[in-house]
Amino acid sequence: MAEIRRRKQEAGGDEDAACMGTSISPSITEAEKRNSSAADSSDHIDSEEERLPEEKFVDDLSKSIPQGTDKTPEILDSALKDLPDRWKNWVIRGIFTWIMICGFALIIYGGPLALMVTTLLVQVKCFQEIISIGYQVYRIHGLPWFRSLSWYFLLTSNYFFYGENLVDYFGVVINRVEYLKFLVTYHRFLSFALYCIGFVWFVLSLVKKYYMKQFSLFAWTHVSLLIVVTQSYLIIQNIFEGLIWFIVPVSMIICNDVMAYMFGFFFGKTPLIKLSPKKTWEGFIGGGFATVLFGLLFSYILCHYQYFVCPIVYSEELGSMSMTCQPSYLFTPQDYSLKVLGIGKTISVFPFIWHSIALSLFSSIIGPFGGFFASGFKRAFKIKDFGDMIPGHGGIMDRFDCQFLMATFVNVYISSFIRTPSPSKLLTQIYNLKPEQQLQIYSALKENLFDLLT
Repeated sequence: MAEIRRRKQEAGGDEDAACMGTSISPSITEAEKRNSSAADSSDHIDSEEERLPEEKFVDDLSKSIPQGTDKTPEILDSALKDLPDRWKNWVIRGIFTWIMICGFALIIYGGPLALMVTTLLVQVKCFQEIISIGYQVYRIHGLPWFRSLSWYFLLTSNYFFYGENLVDYFGVVINRVEYLKFLVTYHRFLSFALYCIGFVWFVLSLVKKYYMKQFSLFAWTHVSLLIVVTQSYLIIQNIFEGLIWFIVPVSMIICNDVMAYMFGFFFGKTPLIKLSPKKTWEGFIGGGFATVLFGLLFSYILCHYQYFVCPIVYSEELGSMSMTCQPSYLFTPQDYSLKVLGIGKTISVFPFIWHSIALSLFSSIIGPFGGFFASGFKRAFKIKDFGDMIPGHGGIMDRFDCQFLMATFVNVYISSFIRTPSPSKLLTQIYNLKPEQQLQIYSALKENLFDLLT
């Protein structure tokens, strides 16, 4: 009986609580409605008092950063003023997409040097767009030297990485110039010394009460360098392996981006990821299929031309970079036997085509996550774009967020499955040895070659 009475009391208490909840529910609902918009704009923080100090100036910070998709040339703006915003943005994006594709084609026509210079310029612009966000924080708090230190570390890291490329591919030539030999021999030591100067500079610039903010910005700079400078270094390495290793992956990312947008625009209904509300499964899948087909066709076309498939090497006879060679196995048609329903058939295919399938799958499945990462970064600061350089698209970083991830994959893929030791790099290392060590290598090579010939 006591147990029954206890349960009735608990039930009564629950009913009282339910009744109380019913009586106050209108006020709760009104409060939720009043706070819903604020919650959406502050990652669901309920009140102004509960917001972190950093959140209180993020709104002002976001207003000071250019928004690329809101910037439209006056001629286009007046010509498209009667179109709905959705279609207006579609037309603007389409126009500037074709302008960028044509510009990319012209740069390829300019040759490997033009591509390398463009890669460096894109790297600097991407770094500037990322650092500009941190610079707004610097200005708000009045922290010293953040901008100067960021650019100093950019120059230092470029000296290290681009110097590594020069040593790898032009070390034989540089070693013959007496005053440059010192830079080649002690390149890494000099790079580390330059970094130490920046490190000491940062420590001396620390300000009391702002240590946490300054160390956060220091980490910000280094992550930016990791994302931007390291990837551009890998892109340069890919170019030296042959233009096809640069052009095909870059084109795959462009194709995937364009076709995912097109499929999503016309057929998209199912949201893909919360970080990018406009991305849909229809766009993701449609863009993936289009990228694989495009990769097969585009790779087949480029495999026919030495200009695209030959590694870039320095020719001592010409005194310049050379792109002529006997195409390797990858770019020479090979016969493959296939059996379909018991019927045998032989097809002739460039082996590179099979590698292009792996590249296209990565660009369509993993590549977009570079864009999702950038979207999350922008949402953290409540901005649409990293800049306003390209109408309808945003900044340079908005267009190259997936390219950097792709560059890393291509470099890892080449080093794992394609690349063989570079003769120029081996010669550079031999020249750095002592004379008696060089003679030892010479004797070993002489004996080995003599055995092969006899």
